[in-house]
Parts: sequence; C-alpha cells; structure tokens
Amino acid sequence: MAGRHHSSASAAPKSQRSPLLLFTLSLIFLCILFYIFASSSSPSSTTLRPSTILAASNPTVDYSFVSSLDNFLINSKSKSSSTVSDDTVRGDVTEHDVKMLDDLISQVEEKRIFGDEYSFYSPVRVYVYDMPSKFTYDLLWLFQSTYRDTTNLTSNGSPVHRLIEQHSIDYWLWADLIAPESERLLKNVVRVNKQEEADLFYIPFFTTISFFLMEKQQCKALYREALKWVMDQPAWKRSEGRDHILPVHHPWSFKSVRKFMKNAIWLLPDMDSTGNWYKPGQVYLEKDVILPYVANVDLCDSKCSLDSKRTTLLFFRGRLKRNAGGKIRAKLVTELNGAKDVIIEEGTAGKEGKAAAQIGMRKSIFCLNPAGDTPSSARLFDAIVSGCIPVIVSDELELPFEGILDYRKIAVFVSSSDAVQPGWLVSFLRSISPTQIREKQMNLVKYSRHFLYSHPALPMGPEDLVWRMIAGKLVNIKLHLRRSQRVVKESRSVCTCDCRRPNSTNPTP
Repeated sequence: MAGRHHSSASAAPKSQRSPLLLFTLSLIFLCILFYIFASSSSPSSTTLRPSTILAASNPTVDYSFVSSLDNFLINSKSKSSSTVSDDTVRGDVTEHDVKMLDDLISQVEEKRIFGDEYSFYSPVRVYVYDMPSKFTYDLLWLFQSTYRDTTNLTSNGSPVHRLIEQHSIDYWLWADLIAPESERLLKNVVRVNKQEEADLFYIPFFTTISFFLMEKQQCKALYREALKWVMDQPAWKRSEGRDHILPVHHPWSFKSVRKFMKNAIWLLPDMDSTGNWYKPGQVYLEKDVILPYVANVDLCDSKCSLDSKRTTLLFFRGRLKRNAGGKIRAKLVTELNGAKDVIIEEGTAGKEGKAAAQIGMRKSIFCLNPAGDTPSSARLFDAIVSGCIPVIVSDELELPFEGILDYRKIAVFVSSSDAVQPGWLVSFLRSISPTQIREKQMNLVKYSRHFLYSHPALPMGPEDLVWRMIAGKLVNIKLHLRRSQRVVKESRSVCTCDCRRPNSTNPTP
C-alpha cells in the first residue's frame, strides 16, 4: 500500500505539469509562426527585396548585362559544337516546302485540339532560328570587345554602349530561350526544335548593336542580308511573318528595312504615334509588345525605399531639351524652376551622372518623367527601382505589360496641358496624402521585380511577362494568319490595321 501510495503521490504533480508544459510549447510555437508571417508581410522587411527573394534559391542570378554577357560568351566558346538538333532551312525554298510545313503544322495543331495532350494552359512553343553568327554571336563579341571605350558617343552626347545596354532586351530573351532546359526557370514558354511544333518563331538578330557599332553602309547591308535570310524561310512565307517575333527595341534599329516586316510581332520601347519613328500601320497594341528599358541605377530595396528620408518633393535629372514630344521638357523647366523642394538638373553621362541620378531619386518622393524624343524614357524604370513615385507627363505613352500591371498603383499621370499651368503641378503633388504616398511606395517595392532583367530569367520578371503578354495575343495571331491563307485577294474582308486610334492622356474634345 505504501508503495502504491508513493506512486500515486508522485504521479499527481506529473499529470499537472504535462498540460502546463504542452501549453507552454504550444505558445512558443504560435509565437514563432506569428513572427514568420509578420516578417514576410511587413513592408519594411528586407525579405521584400525582389533580388533577395528571387536569388535566394538561385545564387547564380545575374542582373548585370555586361557581367551576364561575359559569362554567356565564355560558355558559348565551350559549346562551339551545338548538341541541339535544328531544322532551320539554309537552302532555296520552294512552294512545295511551304505547303509541307503548313501541313505538318496543321497536323500538330489538330493533335493538340483533339488529342489527349491538349491543355488550355499549355506553354507557348517558340522556335528560335539558328541564324549565321554575323547576326548573333559576332555582334555580341563586337560589343564585349568595345564597351570599355566610353568616348564613343551619339550625336546628342549619349554614351553608345550605355544606350545598347538600355535596349538589350534582345540579349536577355535570346539567352533564356537557348539555355538548356534544365537551367531555365520559366515554365510558360518552351523552346522547340521542330518548326511544325512552334506557335511562334523568334528572330535572334541584334539590331541595336549593329546600328550603333557598325559603319552606316555596312550596317544597312547587314540589315538587308538579315531581311532576305528571314524572308526566305518557309515559316515566314507561310505566315508572311505574322507569327514571327522581331526585337527592335531602339526606335532607330532596323529602320531602313523594317517596313518589309510590319506583319511581325515587334518588341518595342513604346509606340510613337507622331510618325517620327514608326510609320502608320507598322505598330499597334493588338500585334506588338512594349518592353521596359534596362534600368541604369541600382535596385533600392524595401529598407532603402521605405525607411530612407525623402526630403525632395519632385526630382528630375536628364536632358532638358528634346525634340518632338520632348519639347514639353523645356516648358516644365520654365514652370518648375525655383519651386520649393523641387530639383531640376541637366543630366550628364558616365559614372558621375549615374551616381547623381541615383542619389537624387532615392532622396525624392516623386520623380518627373516627361516625354523625350519618344513618348517613353529609361528614366521611368530608374524611378521605379529607386522607390521614387513616377509623375508621368507623356500624353502618348504606352506602358510595358499593362494588360498585367496596373500602373495607377505606382505612378501619377498628369496631362501635358495641366502640368505646364503656373503652380499647378507642385500644388497637385502636395495635395496627395501621406497615406496615398506610402501605399504607392509599398507597391513600388512589389512591382520592381517586374522590371529587372536577369539570367537566368526569373518568374514574373520582364522576360516572363513578355511571354505572358504574347500568349494573350496568340489566338488573334493565328486568326489573322489563317484568314490571310483563305481570303481571296479581291475580297473586301482582307484585314488591315492602318486606322488605329492613338493613345492619349488628354480627354477627347
């Protein structure tokens, strides 16, 4: 009995401690969970930094064009003998070849629709032409061997190699498409090696590098060669280019011959509707895709964006005089000169200019983004990655990925007529509440990942969003392609897209 009594006495406190211990452990566990979720959702947490989030699982992500290109070219040397099968046509093409390809494509599409493998959400299938190296690798080597020459400037004083970097979207897309599938992170686009399996055809010609780094007549001759090479392909003849993707991100690139490729899907910086850069009927939103410039400043992470003291109301640093729609700049300078808490500076090239722009944007609440020679400007994307709220004064501007991104959440849009009214712009910006400003700043942190080109290309980065935008156009592309194949030439039903209403911020009178 004594033994049993002792056992019972010692068990009592143990049974009392067990619930207390379980309660304590549960409380600690809940506190840990709360800390994790609070940290991940906190606006000021460094985990919101796009490069930190996305690079954490892949430390080899490279956001630098020059660095990424160096590695790319080194690896291309070691892979001089391609192991990827390719059926790019290099000889003469007959009508029979075109018909054979059309029949094969029809068979593949019928299998997708009526076979077991059909999926509405299947990735976009892209065939990448294996073009001669003079259109591809040779031009990349030309840039790589000359980019340290900072004395090479355009007629208006802009560093040539920096302009090429700003418009290097052709490199970032191509480098991702031709990378081994095991190294790629994007799942909504796949490269195919048979033309009949392709939804789209990518033309890997570096039009901007050739324009800026080659002698004028030599460049035009290369443009003509590239044009003939592409137009001799049976896939081009079949569709007249409607399912071909042409990167022409600088408005001067490929200008002498691009009218012959107006049916293709152009990858553009904007859609100037004044006729200064693109002729009527060459570009329109239903067919083409707007891509962001490559930012010239470093990413300002969440701590930098939200915790830094921004004492300047409005900041601008750039060319104060521009042509065409950019003439608004001179008017804005006159209006804003001397305004309190407003900084308007003439831009300068080189490292010093970049550092001054970066510091100015990080100290400012709003960054002025007027039109330049074209409606768009690289400055917009510099402002976004700097956490500076863009004030867009460009009535004809089209924006990248606007079918996916809502720019009203990160920017302020002002018509040119309002912006030049005495005192109006500064008064308007001061009327925006601190709550609204904070909300836009937080959204800038979230949105910045959509404007950071990288290798490997990252999900929801600009390369990914390009293919998401094109996927949304794919059905319409095929519609026009098939109509063009069956509508007789005399028919009034032949589609033209020459009469497009231009985009405008100003209200219609």
